[in-house]
Amino acid sequence: MKIEWTEAAMKKIQEKLNGTKGLLKLKYDTDGCGCVVSGVTALWLVDEIDEEDLRVETRMGDIYLERSKVIFLDESMKVDFSPEANSFMLKTSNEILNPRLGFYNRTAGK
Repeated sequence: MKIEWTEAAMKKIQEKLNGTKGLLKLKYDTDGCGCVVSGVTALWLVDEIDEEDLRVETRMGDIYLERSKVIFLDESMKVDFSPEANSFMLKTSNEILNPRLGFYNRTAGK
């Protein structure tokens, strides 16, 4: 799996992290979506990962993915940032997977 960051996305995630310690996780969140195939991706900052999570190396450091949810993602993705929408975006070369990719700090030291 390959995940790239645009310069705009790297700048914005560094602003949001602002020195906060944690691990980035690309979460396929299904809470409130009705079923497991109706999830939405989000960037989570977490204190720890699950032992079955996959580690993907990126220019921004490692990102972790839930092994059981990789089927819903593409092999090659890009995290971008849209200043007009003030939001991250998750893209592939063929489509936008999430035009409003949320960032959530799920660490204990929020």
